[in-house]
Amino acid sequence: MGKITFYEEKNFQGRSYECMNDCSDMSSYLSRCQSCRVESGCFMVYDRTNYMGNQYYMKRGDYSDYQNWMGMSGVKSCRMIPMHKGQFRMKIYERESFGGQSHEMMDDCDNIMDRYSMNDCQSCNVMDGHWLMYEQPQYRGKMMYMRPGEYRSFRDMGMSGMRFMSMRRVTDMC
Repeated sequence: MGKITFYEEKNFQGRSYECMNDCSDMSSYLSRCQSCRVESGCFMVYDRTNYMGNQYYMKRGDYSDYQNWMGMSGVKSCRMIPMHKGQFRMKIYERESFGGQSHEMMDDCDNIMDRYSMNDCQSCNVMDGHWLMYEQPQYRGKMMYMRPGEYRSFRDMGMSGMRFMSMRRVTDMC
């Protein structure tokens, strides 16, 4: 079981909210979030309610100042990432609705252009495991958490204009 504690102020000060599962809207618990501490497990935090907007992956550790988190304007919702044992499989597609060039992946890919000669990824099907997709090669830039399921359009998920260029399996002991 995971446990994350959010604080209204930097450096773990002010009111706090302890969370041990998914929370689609934190506004009823905190007016803002400036820092957090992950005591166990792994989480994705989002800057909009209902698991939308910019996302940031958090594993065990202290995060004393949210402004250091990539592209985040504050934390409004969070999702616990369950631990996955077994293989990882994901099929990525160049276009929405599973169109264009496609490739099945079972391990991390630091650059889809170099590995597959693909210059974009707009949909995917995650068959096994949990994945993080990044907008830039080498696992940099904004990210998106993908759990098992079909994702026909990243644009419809609030990620319009983003291109995903690298993918990594969530293999941390969450």
